[in-house]
Amino acid sequence: MNENNGIVRIFDDREIRSVWDEAGQRRLYSVVDIVGVLTESESPAAYWRVLKKRLKDEGNETVTNCNALKMRSPDGKMRVTDAADTEQILQLIQFIPGKRAEPFKRWFSENARSTVDELSMQKAKQLFDTGAIHKIETGTANGLIQIHKYLFGGLYTFAGRIRDRNISKGGSKFADALYLHDTMKKIEKMPETTYEEIIAKYIEMNAAHPFMEGNGRSARIWLDQILKKNIKKCVDWRMVDKHDYLSAMRRSVLGDTGIRELLRGALTDRIDDREILMKGIEHSYYYEEPDDDI
Repeated sequence: MNENNGIVRIFDDREIRSVWDEAGQRRLYSVVDIVGVLTESESPAAYWRVLKKRLKDEGNETVTNCNALKMRSPDGKMRVTDAADTEQILQLIQFIPGKRAEPFKRWFSENARSTVDELSMQKAKQLFDTGAIHKIETGTANGLIQIHKYLFGGLYTFAGRIRDRNISKGGSKFADALYLHDTMKKIEKMPETTYEEIIAKYIEMNAAHPFMEGNGRSARIWLDQILKKNIKKCVDWRMVDKHDYLSAMRRSVLGDTGIRELLRGALTDRIDDREILMKGIEHSYYYEEPDDDI
């Protein structure tokens, strides 16, 4: 744990300390600070001690898994305090009722998402800069799982894990979780000799949406690796308008012509150009919206 990597965020003029856990690859937040925000208590540490004991007595695993680590106190000294990651904090909020709970939860979720986006983008760039991308299987279901695990490991507990729950967006349901493993095996066997075949395979994988979050970011890297291997091209994502892309992907359930022709116009044979690659990753992340990852 690096004690000098603390970040302080402000909610309604109240400070919330956090540090980056290098070993666990996750951001940890001061539980006492969050209790103080939610309760407006003059003694949030005492409030937390009482709540912590009650939850422990009830066998709550969230409390058990909290981390005791050093953070900088208002007096400037490094003192040990309880800290928890994003998912643990969201679970703890439900045990602290009050008028601030819902607005804080929305704020914290948005804040946490921006952190995930920033860190996973760094990982996406590292995937290529370190050469780790060459160890990823191309065009297979496992290859997509490997990419997702690399991008979101330590950020999501479900990184690299096929979802076991059904999800939908905009009224459209993605592949049934019960049959998802079989669905991905069928997609894996789809041909990928031509550009048209590769796009058809990409669209089917998007329709499967195998992860709870991070599908679009992972699948676009997966797509480019297939294109590079089979037709020696990749997509210059800087040339693809965000709204055109999202609209074409939504319509792809009815036919792949829109997304196929949109991406065709952005194909390049400069597959080893680092600027195209890095700027492409940044643009790919720009597509993501709070309620959209396609």
